[in-house]
Parts: sequence; C-alpha cells; structure tokens
Amino acid sequence: MTMEWGEILILASSFFLVAFLYSSVGFGGGSSYLALLALTGSSFFLIRSTALVCNLIVVSGSCLLYYRAGHLRFKQFIPFILASVPMAFLGASFTLKEHVFFGILGIVLVFVAIALVVQTLNLKSNFRSLQYASGWSYGIGAGIGLLSGMVGIGGGIFLAPVLNYMKWGQPLRIAALASFFILVNSISGIFGLVASGTFEVLWPELAILIFMVLLGGQLGVRMALVKISPRALRLFTALLVFFVGIRVLIFNGLQINLLV
Repeated sequence: MTMEWGEILILASSFFLVAFLYSSVGFGGGSSYLALLALTGSSFFLIRSTALVCNLIVVSGSCLLYYRAGHLRFKQFIPFILASVPMAFLGASFTLKEHVFFGILGIVLVFVAIALVVQTLNLKSNFRSLQYASGWSYGIGAGIGLLSGMVGIGGGIFLAPVLNYMKWGQPLRIAALASFFILVNSISGIFGLVASGTFEVLWPELAILIFMVLLGGQLGVRMALVKISPRALRLFTALLVFFVGIRVLIFNGLQINLLV
C-alpha cells in the first residue's frame, strides 16, 4: 500500500466516512474497507489484515458505549460468540487465491448491499420480537463466523439483517450484538491470519487509518444512541457498497477488462 500522501489522505477520509456510516447502524465497516483497499491495488493479505484491524478499532469503542447504555446482554450473545469464534479463526486460516478472494468479496458486497436495503425498508417501530431455540443462534453464528473469517470482516453486517428479518430483538439491541460479534470475530480472524503467516500491515499508513476510523466510529455510534434515524445513511451506504462490490467482482474477481 505504498502511496503518495495525497492518496493516503483520500483513503483515510473515505475510511472515516465508512466508519461513521457503518457504526451508526452497529457495523464496523470491514466490507467497505476491503473494497476501498482493493481499489488501491494492494495485496489481499494486506487488505484482509488492515480491514480486520480497522474493524476492531471501530467496534471496540461502539461496544463500550453500548455497554454503558445497557444494550449489551452477554447471556443472550454467548451462543453466537461460542459458535462463531472458532469458525472465524478457521476461515481466516484459509489461504485463498487472489482472484477467488476478490470474487467472494465482490459477491459478499453485493449481497450486503441488497440485505441493507431490505433491512432498511422493512424496519418498523411497532414490531414484537420472537423467541427461537438456542440451536438457531449456534448455527447462525458458526456459518457467519466461517464466511467472515474467509473474507476478512467481523460478520456483523451479515448477522444484523438476518436477525432483523427474524425479529430476534429490538434494532438497537441487534446493533449492539452485531458490534460485539464483529469485535470477537475480528480478534479471532487476526489470530487466524497470524497463525497462517498472512498477517500483513504497513506503517504509518495503518496508524492514520486507525485514527480516522476511531474518530468516525465514535461519532457514528453516538448518533445511533441519541436515536437519530439512520434510514438515509443505510440506503446511501447500500448504494456505495453495491457499486464497489460490482466493480471488485468484475475487475478483480472475474478479471474482466471492459476497456479492451
């Protein structure tokens, strides 16, 4: 990720915006960090590592604020965490070919964008949560943990739309769970990268990105806690993720050059 300072500042500003948008709805922003880094031409080892570190920074602050506000219910979260952590470690330890990684990333980003739109349009203020057997929590946590580890994100952006669709709980509690889910799976994913010898970061670029996502993440989650509606932000984020996902899938995953 050797770039000119002007390019670094543009990337850092984009990371700030992503952290602000995603943290306002309980996410870390890993999917869009991956997409933005993919556009720089960086190695996918560096991309996965940087995205996970930035994810970890954003959701660490979010979890602290959600905990202080009383939205983190650890007893309810345990099944998701116990199942997802080992699977995220396993997924991160896979050494994927570059075009396979970008192909998965592109598909994931498109899915995420569609899921965000569906989740946003289906949000209602007068709904009642439903009860599910704990087996559902373990199964969902394991599946999302494996996929998250392979791609290099925390997985909350998959988890939240699923739980909102299932009416698992109030949106703010689901956002808190998504943040905590991202936190533990990002840590597990980083350990998986280290174990497989594919953890790679660059300084001082990473330090700049960390500062920007920390600032953006804190502003975003505070906006969520004061109950400012994130509906427009969700739809804007979905549009951005969809556009970048299609680009990554076509140019990096399928390796199609449309200019030829």
